[in-house]
Amino acid sequence: MELVTTLFGAILGTVKDVLPIAAIVVGFQIFVIRRPVANVRRLIIGFLYVIAGLGLFLAGLERSLFPLGELLARELTDPAFLGAGPAALWKDYYWVYIFAAAIGFTTTIAEPALIAVAIKAREVSAGGVSVWGLRIAVALGVATGVALGTFRIITGTALHHYIIAGYVVVIIQTVFAQKSIIPLAYDSGGVTTSTVTVPVVTALGLGLANTVPGRNPLVDGFGLIAFASVFPIMAVLAYAQLAKWLMAFQARPRTKGE
Repeated sequence: MELVTTLFGAILGTVKDVLPIAAIVVGFQIFVIRRPVANVRRLIIGFLYVIAGLGLFLAGLERSLFPLGELLARELTDPAFLGAGPAALWKDYYWVYIFAAAIGFTTTIAEPALIAVAIKAREVSAGGVSVWGLRIAVALGVATGVALGTFRIITGTALHHYIIAGYVVVIIQTVFAQKSIIPLAYDSGGVTTSTVTVPVVTALGLGLANTVPGRNPLVDGFGLIAFASVFPIMAVLAYAQLAKWLMAFQARPRTKGE
C-alpha cells in the first residue's frame, strides 16, 4: 500500500509539473503559429509516457537511490569500519573519497544528456571531438569534483572557497583555450547535473552530512552538485589543451637524431 501511495503521489506531482510545459507548447502552436496541432494522438501518448516515466523515476529515487546513498555513506563513515574510533581524522575517510570518485565517474558515463551532447559534438565537428574522449574527460572531472566535495563535507570547510578557486582556474583556462572548445566545455558542466548523477550524488552528500560528527545536513549536505558542475569544465578545457599540445608535438619537424 505504501508503494502505491508513493507512486500515485509521484505521478500526480509529475502531472502538475508537466502540464504547464504542454500548455505552453500547444498554446504557441495554436495562438502564435496558428496551425492545428499535428499528430494529436501521438502527442497524447507521448505525454502519458513522460508522466509514467518521470513518476516511476521519482518513486524509484524516493524508495531506492536516496536510501541506498545514505546507507552507504553511513557504513563508510562508521567508526568500526574506519578503525580510528570516534576521533577519526579526514585522512581516515579515504574509502569515502574513493567511493565518491567511483560514483561520480560511473554515473557521469551513464548520463544520457552527456551522451547526447557528445554525439552532437562529434557530428558538428566532423569527427574532431571524440564521443568517448569527451565522456571520459567529463567523467574524470566529476569524479575529482565529487571526491573533493566529500572532503569538504568531512573537514567542514567553507563551500565558497572551493567554488571560487575552481572558477578562477576555469577563467585562466578559458583565456588560453581554443574558442571552438569553450562553449562545449561550459555546457559539459551543465549536462552532468542531470537525471542519473544528481540523485546519487545528492544522496551521498546528505548521507555524509547526517553521519559525520558535527555536520549539519542543510549546511554541509548540499554543494556536491556545484563541484560536479565546475570540475567538468576544467577537465574538458584541459583535455582540449592537452590534445592541442599533442597534435603540435606530433606535427613538429623532426631532426635525424629523433
